[in-house]
Amino acid sequence: MGHLVVAPARVAAFEALRAVEAHSATLGDVLAYQRSELESERDRALATEIALGTLRWRAALDHAITWAAGRPPDRIDPSVRHILRLSAYQLLHLDRVPASAVVDDAVDLTRRARHARAAGFVNAVLRGLSRSRHRITWPLRPSGDLLATPASREEALDFLSVTLSHPRWLAARWLDRHGFDAAEQWARFNNGHAPLALRVNTLRTTRDALQARLRAHDVASEPTRRAPHGLTVSSGHPASAHLNETGLFTVQDESSQLVTELVAATTGQRLLDACASPGNKTVALASDMRDRGLIVAADVKRRRVRLLSATVQASGATCVRPVQFDLKRSLPFRAAFDAVLLDAPCSGLGTVRRDPDIKWRRQESDLAILAEAQRLMLANAATVVRPGGQLIYATCSSEPEENELVVEAFLCEHTGFSKVDLLAAPNLHSAVRELVDGKGYFRTLPHEHGLEAFFGAVLMRAQRLV
Repeated sequence: MGHLVVAPARVAAFEALRAVEAHSATLGDVLAYQRSELESERDRALATEIALGTLRWRAALDHAITWAAGRPPDRIDPSVRHILRLSAYQLLHLDRVPASAVVDDAVDLTRRARHARAAGFVNAVLRGLSRSRHRITWPLRPSGDLLATPASREEALDFLSVTLSHPRWLAARWLDRHGFDAAEQWARFNNGHAPLALRVNTLRTTRDALQARLRAHDVASEPTRRAPHGLTVSSGHPASAHLNETGLFTVQDESSQLVTELVAATTGQRLLDACASPGNKTVALASDMRDRGLIVAADVKRRRVRLLSATVQASGATCVRPVQFDLKRSLPFRAAFDAVLLDAPCSGLGTVRRDPDIKWRRQESDLAILAEAQRLMLANAATVVRPGGQLIYATCSSEPEENELVVEAFLCEHTGFSKVDLLAAPNLHSAVRELVDGKGYFRTLPHEHGLEAFFGAVLMRAQRLV
């Protein structure tokens, strides 16, 4: 048999999905690699769209595949399953892609993946989907009192987990904590496209000047709604004009940008950024300090420290000292830092819109394991805060176990620290103050703010060490 020519974007998407399921790479890393291997921007965009879309809608796609194939995807070979999913996504969600091209490429891709005997099966399933997609029955959006009976709650979860494609355990948490309308909005938010957000490096330029420079390269942007130094790209891409190599900005979600506002860094301070890689928050802190003072920026792995160092170097900041240490062990510093930022490693469940693979990789049992590590890291970070200094704890998680429960456990064990009510914090940016909840925590929620779910708390050490 001759060489099978399959559209490069579909091959790249297939390889990305395979790598993610094998846990050999995160979706972001593998997509960056696959995009670098593709020659045309059109192929790069299509590969990204297919991979992201397939992971966003995976549960719904599996429902459709089960209907067409007569068997659930977990009884299908993994490579064939990936091909069916990415092809079903194109058939059900991408109007401008010809169905015949999708099916033909899927068959050829099956043969190329050395599953020639499954080629007829793939052809039949996808042609059935293409012809009869209108006959698929989906869990419908329920109405009335959703929690009145166990059966109505199950209907709500069927809709959220299958039709809106979220893990049932996670949908149940949001449903019980926030109600159905909020859970539905949250799931729809996660299934939407995440805009590209930039944080202006104010050591080198201003937001207006960067916006003008982007415009000159056919990249349209607008100021972020809340983050004071952010831009949201509405068309074009900075990478196409190599603007991402200038150090004028970092790529950073708006919610993430707001976390550094909790530090309220000022000129001349000594700060510790305890889990700093890739360095976006470090550069933001250096900018807020006007590059005057000291930032010790740390991470646990040498590879991550190298990435952090490269980000800092590109920014032009000179007040940063990158170091490598494990925050799960005692720190090699005395209690001398004015502020310590712990943006803790977490489940990432607040960033599912940007990283849809997270919702399938995480299990509910992960939360307790992560929280234990977070409590240990917070306790170690606390030891190097000076008397009267501040400890800022943040995550990109939506779940209480990693957020307020970690903070509350810490405060019970460390009576020398108290929680700062952010509503009363004098130096807090007004945009952040609007995102403080009734308990004095910083919290962004998709259904309320149209932002990824982030959490932050500011803790103050007593003037006298306890």
